[in-house]
Parts: sequence; structure tokens; C-alpha cells
Amino acid sequence: MQTDIDPRNLIGRKAFDRNGVRIGTIDEVYLDDATGVPEWAAIRTGLFSRDAFVPLEPSELIEGTLRIPFDRALIKDAPDFGVGRHLSPDQELQLYHHYGLDIAAPPAPPDRDFGKLAGTEDADAPEDADA
Repeated sequence: MQTDIDPRNLIGRKAFDRNGVRIGTIDEVYLDDATGVPEWAAIRTGLFSRDAFVPLEPSELIEGTLRIPFDRALIKDAPDFGVGRHLSPDQELQLYHHYGLDIAAPPAPPDRDFGKLAGTEDADAPEDADA
């Protein structure tokens, strides 16, 4: 997703699935807590239906409409957490899994030698012959 887009400018825009089928209208945009980058959009899927959460990455804003690279059926079956509330990390993880998107695992800690194990200080040292 283009990161220079003001999330307020997404609200009210039409959203289409990967086949060009209209899904609905963007109701809300959710920002990443750490970066402030737009991460999810809630799309009103019909007059009496609920909002469906869609990932803004890898979606694209093309000619004023949001193009989401998933089928409409998958989007409509997304977990429903209600709009207007903060998405918890667990809810975001459920959405990532629903869309089959891998989220990067945290990097492995560096491999460091933090010292010798207790009782092994002199294990490799030659014995003193004068003792």
C-alpha cells in the first residue's frame, strides 16, 4: 500500500476484490500502533451487513478505489471484531491467518558467548606441577 496516503482520504472510497467485484465502502482505517502506518480497513459490505476487515498491504489504491487481492467470499468471511474499537494484537493475528498472510517472526537473538559455565573455569587449563 502506498504509505504517503492520508488514511482519512480512504474513508468513503469504494473497495473491489481481485476479480473487480465491488465489496463495499471503506468505513474506517486502522493504523499500526508502533509505526502509525495504515494497516487495516473496515469495509461496509452492504446496507444491513457488517464491516469486513481487509489488509491494506498488499492492497492497492488505483484510480481512487481500493483493490484488494482476495476473493469477495474470503473478505466477507473475515473475523468480525466490530468497528470503532482498537484491534488487539490477537485480533490482528487472527486476521493475518484468515488472509493467509505471514507476519514476520521477531528476529532471533544474536548468538553470543555470555561467559563460561559455572565450574568450568579451569577445565581446559593445564594442571600446576608444583601443587
